[in-house]
Amino acid sequence: MIKLAKAAIGPDEMAQIQRVFDVGWLGMGVQTLEFETAVKEYLGAGHVIAVNTGTSALHLSLACLGIGPGDEVIVPSLTYVASFQAIAMTGATPVSCESDPETLLIDLDDAEKRLSPRTKAVMPVHYAGQPCDMRRLLSWREKYGLRVVEDAAHAFGSFYGGAKVGSFGDVTCFSFDSIKIITCGEGGVIATNDAELADAARNARLLGVDRESEFRYKNERKWFYDVPCQGYRYHLSNINAAIGLAQLAKLGEFIERRREICLHYDRAFQPLERIRTIKVDYSTISPFAYIIRVESDLRDEFMNWMKARQIETGIHYLPNHWHSMFRREGESLPVADRLGREIVTLPLHSRLTNDEVDAVIEAVTNFHNEID
Repeated sequence: MIKLAKAAIGPDEMAQIQRVFDVGWLGMGVQTLEFETAVKEYLGAGHVIAVNTGTSALHLSLACLGIGPGDEVIVPSLTYVASFQAIAMTGATPVSCESDPETLLIDLDDAEKRLSPRTKAVMPVHYAGQPCDMRRLLSWREKYGLRVVEDAAHAFGSFYGGAKVGSFGDVTCFSFDSIKIITCGEGGVIATNDAELADAARNARLLGVDRESEFRYKNERKWFYDVPCQGYRYHLSNINAAIGLAQLAKLGEFIERRREICLHYDRAFQPLERIRTIKVDYSTISPFAYIIRVESDLRDEFMNWMKARQIETGIHYLPNHWHSMFRREGESLPVADRLGREIVTLPLHSRLTNDEVDAVIEAVTNFHNEID
């Protein structure tokens, strides 16, 4: 089976983990600080706070911004449910908006129409690694008094306007789970230039224990402490950070290989009339997923066709307003509905061979020719 996604791990990651085992401090500690520092230097961000998942990064950011019950957060329906659950975990209400059918990014015209006096933040999703219109979004902070919490789970290494995603803006959240551009096994970070938010997030990720990070960074515990705020068990372990350190050193080659595959797919699929590609400038992004659109009445047939040829496909994602928890009476999202019935994800990872890429292209092309 040609896998949809696959982590590129090996001896380098094992060597970093061995460093942790040699010392014997497995939880958050020296390697966590090393990873935060390396990510901060790579991004050029003011502050980086490492956490155990990308979802934790989103929830922690929202909570530390004071978003809670009675508040609303605008978010595109076409995203993984983690975005919606992170908002719901604060007690706030996620308000679904549309996505642009050409890029699958947040439709800001539609999002702006859904703002209300209860809206406290907007959560753009840098879908498949392509950044949203951050210039316009960041203008909403002054125009409407909103915070902008970027779900950049797909976009580590992407650029916007010549600057790395995470180096500017309000709050940016990344994910390093097993299938992301780089992995920690499980992990994530918050990147921000807001010193007050960063300080609050550092304390809150460790159960609200005041200044606990300063001790953990030295592989030590603080035995006399105060707990001034609500906290969570969201910190990143040395083991996970060690994997991330090894992965970060290979980020450039991972991005380059993913771009090569996406461009190869684009050249092959763009002439196909009934298979639609997504509008992406791969020269500036770190591609997480390669998405095509297949006519809705053919999608199941297409996915079964690919499976029969030992090629795994996926759907990123089912619109969240379809889910029982997030469905709202009278809600109208026709674009998201259509996209949810058409999108298909093809294999994309840095270990994908040229022969496997060619096999994917052949299978997609043959399916198109069969139905044409």
